[in-house]
Amino acid sequence: MQNPVSRPTKLDTLRAAIASTGGQTALLQTLLEELEATRAERDALRQEKHGDKLEIERLTLLLEKLKRMLFGRKSEKLLRQIEQLELELEEAYISEGEREEKREAQPAAKPSPRPPRQPLPDHLPRATKEHLPADTQCPDCGGTWKRLSEDVSEVLDLVRVRFHVVRHVRPRLACACCDRIMQAPAGSRPIARSYAGPALLAHIATAKYLDHAPLYRQAQAYAREGVPISESTLGDWIGAMHELLRPLTDALRRHVFAAQKIHTDDTPIAVLSPGTGKTRQARLWTYVRDDRPHGGVLPPAAWYRYSPDRKGIHPQTHLKDYSGILQADAFAGYNAVYETGRVLEAGCWAHARRHFYDIHEKRPSAITTHALETIAELYRIEGEIRGKPPDERRAVRQVQSAPIVHALHAWLKEQLATVAKKSVTADAINYALNQW
Repeated sequence: MQNPVSRPTKLDTLRAAIASTGGQTALLQTLLEELEATRAERDALRQEKHGDKLEIERLTLLLEKLKRMLFGRKSEKLLRQIEQLELELEEAYISEGEREEKREAQPAAKPSPRPPRQPLPDHLPRATKEHLPADTQCPDCGGTWKRLSEDVSEVLDLVRVRFHVVRHVRPRLACACCDRIMQAPAGSRPIARSYAGPALLAHIATAKYLDHAPLYRQAQAYAREGVPISESTLGDWIGAMHELLRPLTDALRRHVFAAQKIHTDDTPIAVLSPGTGKTRQARLWTYVRDDRPHGGVLPPAAWYRYSPDRKGIHPQTHLKDYSGILQADAFAGYNAVYETGRVLEAGCWAHARRHFYDIHEKRPSAITTHALETIAELYRIEGEIRGKPPDERRAVRQVQSAPIVHALHAWLKEQLATVAKKSVTADAINYALNQW
């Protein structure tokens, strides 16, 4: 089969022109070499850009998969793998930025299509810098300039965070006619007898709890700014802030546990184990109130509690005064709470679904497919009635959801007899049936 005839390019036409002159035109020869070098560099940049995009897509998909696997598991090795992949993804973004900068530095006959740039947030303060020509008068006739229009471009910049000292001066004043002396009272401080201002304390707490910057790293950063603050001092300030905010957290707890129904779950977190050079697994317990799905008007809220392990005594202590409905997973630590008679257990479809989902991701089967599709139908019905009054939601559930649930219950019992007793599918079915 003959190769198809390719369309001649501009370079091919130029080569033909040089050949017709016997190759004696030095200017054309030089131009040809420059064009060939430019095309080679352009092709290389395009190839690198394509490779960067593929690598970013691969790493992003892999990270999402690993994060799904991590949820509810105890693998520190998986954590390290995710951290390594995040670093690789960061390097891929940096590499793509370098390629983009090279392309910007080169003249391009036709700009490559780009996604639309998002506008800078309107809430940010703006400083205007006007750039005027160096000549104050027209260099041709000496006339004065008249403004026709203007081009405006915006650059996102950062005002560097810096320390400063606020001096509070309270002069003593004496009456000119008598011995009366007057002085304004000292202003209150967030922490008594401490020189830490409120903005600094807020920054330290935000860096620790939201940005996950340990206190020793913050101390190192402050020392680089010429402001040495010991780690123990930072720890004292954090402890004092805990007490300062305790009335707020207590009010938050009262608001959450005043609901007739709350949701709870625990999340594993890695904490440092001093003296071992390793980390150990602790728990963060979350209790959530959200009345919006059934038309409630009170604001949603979440109350958190930390524990060094996952013993049942922790949720039992948190819930010792609660009366109502508790939606949770099948953790045995809640059993003592239900046995009090004050708390009614509500099984969680999300936890039951997750067991089938994990199996389906690795080895799909007719059982996992049917279970996931059935639960998805229940979620679809819930989505249609979300936010409506409780009576209306219950009526819809009795008509639409109840038959689906009863059929699923009978079907799971039938499928349990067809699978191996020690299989992961049997575990998923038993989890759902045990919570019925």
